[in-house]
Amino acid sequence: MATTFEVLAEPSRRRILDLLRGGECPVNELVERLSLTQPAVSKHLRVLREAGLVQVRQDAQRRWYRLRPEPLAEIDEWLAPYRELWNTHLDALERHLDSTPDRGGDRA
Repeated sequence: MATTFEVLAEPSRRRILDLLRGGECPVNELVERLSLTQPAVSKHLRVLREAGLVQVRQDAQRRWYRLRPEPLAEIDEWLAPYRELWNTHLDALERHLDSTPDRGGDRA
């Protein structure tokens, strides 16, 4: 089975998750909003479902998909040290800029 990182490497799958952040969505609506074919969207949804990133609910003839954010915790955990690194660098930059006298203009 593919890792969460491998699944999210595909841009169309990330776009699907972005759309599902707004709430449950039927397949046909995803097809319209993504400008992809129905088979392509279904394939991506299958991969996302197998990775545990989406859930499907059957309602008569329609399949509704919703985001499952829990597996994204793996990525959040992996990114945490990088966020800290950036925060440290940005804090240092801010201290440097605060200690540097203006040289004839405003800082943006």
